[in-house]
Amino acid sequence: MDKPAITQAMINAYDDYTHLSLDRRSFMRKLTALTGSAASAAAIAPLLAANSAQAEIVPEADPRLKGEDITYPGAAGDMKGYLVRPADAAGKLPAVIVIHENRGLNPHIRDVARRVALEGFVALAPDLLSPAGGTPADEDKAREMISALDEKQTVDNAVATVAFLEGNDATTGKVGAVGFCWGGGLVNNLAVASPDLKAGVVYYGAQPPAEDVPKIKAALLLHYAGLDERINAGIEAYKKALTGNDKDFSIHVYEGVNHAFNNDTSAARYDKKAADLAWRRTVEFLKAKLA
Repeated sequence: MDKPAITQAMINAYDDYTHLSLDRRSFMRKLTALTGSAASAAAIAPLLAANSAQAEIVPEADPRLKGEDITYPGAAGDMKGYLVRPADAAGKLPAVIVIHENRGLNPHIRDVARRVALEGFVALAPDLLSPAGGTPADEDKAREMISALDEKQTVDNAVATVAFLEGNDATTGKVGAVGFCWGGGLVNNLAVASPDLKAGVVYYGAQPPAEDVPKIKAALLLHYAGLDERINAGIEAYKKALTGNDKDFSIHVYEGVNHAFNNDTSAARYDKKAADLAWRRTVEFLKAKLA
């Protein structure tokens, strides 16, 4: 049987479902209208969603790495996270916070943390849902919990994560962050809130208010998807504010690709060419800014 054809309208409907106003029932009703039948909608829906079974690119037991689940001090209580570093590190390494999407700390983000560590960093993927009890297995539930988080507390917990890594014996004290989707927006807000953050990499994340830009000290690398109209609407104002305040930043728009193009567990939206280029730029940027 041929793979069902996925249109941009279907991808846009999924984006509305995962980020805006559509609930699951409304999404499936809209997808049924777009595909022509409930059976076709049921076949296409899993292709639009992320598949955790495809998450592991770097095995958890990779002998090149040392990984562990940790508890560390947050802004007002304990935070959980996944800490991973090269197994053969001879000395201290710069640190990178890996901030998850609105699905929480799932297998895909843990895998991304291992990829970061393989590039020569101490990587920490915090579970920003720790104040709510941690990331659940159900992605719909995780999204509901993310939307209910207190924004200030979440930013404060991210700032506390920077402080934890600054003082960690395995690190040089230089800390960067990379975030995806919801996590990309949080990297922007972390850059505003933490003068100690040295570098931030934002994948298709919402921009902070222009009036907050003067507070940013970190160098920024901003990746956007050409077809992501929702997030891209804020690019020009952000660029103007960054330029006007003499900030160290670069922007890359990857034409013809969708929001979440880096997520290789999402068959419909992943774009290998754009993801590989963005990753290469990300690694080079972090190595340069955290040296």
